[in-house]
Amino acid sequence: MRTRYGAPVAGDEKQVLAGFLDHYRKVLLGICDGLSDEDLRRSFVPSGTSILGMIKHLAYVERGWFQEGIAGRKVDFPFGDDDLDGDFRIEPEETTEQILDLYRAECAKSRAILEEASLDALSEDPTRTADYNVRWIVVHMIEETARHAGHADIIRELIDGRTETGYV
Repeated sequence: MRTRYGAPVAGDEKQVLAGFLDHYRKVLLGICDGLSDEDLRRSFVPSGTSILGMIKHLAYVERGWFQEGIAGRKVDFPFGDDDLDGDFRIEPEETTEQILDLYRAECAKSRAILEEASLDALSEDPTRTADYNVRWIVVHMIEETARHAGHADIIRELIDGRTETGYV
């Protein structure tokens, strides 16, 4: 099967959407290749955003939308509604490997959930105020992951001049 950006160019809707999401997940992880722990935690902006912080954030976004939103599971987050930056903040005791492993594990769970879901199914999360279907959730996750991959790519370029073309 021929692919571009990791997605089948003639696959069905679910294959193409899942392929694009996986592509951006890989790009994000590829941006980390060769960077030190210090570089992955480094911020160039007043908000404190770092590459590792974006990966931690995306791990919990995956958990929320796929496990809670699609599968209807009760999930935990290590921060509360009163801590809006908790998912971006890297705690001193958190290691780079822990965050990368968390992201990989959450993505694997998301893949398994998506494999079993219909794109037309509605979110099972009773706390959501709208009826999101799985299709919308996957498109949103592509957008969210691609946006943060772009942010991470800019930070990587500021660190050592390397840009996304080296990760595909």
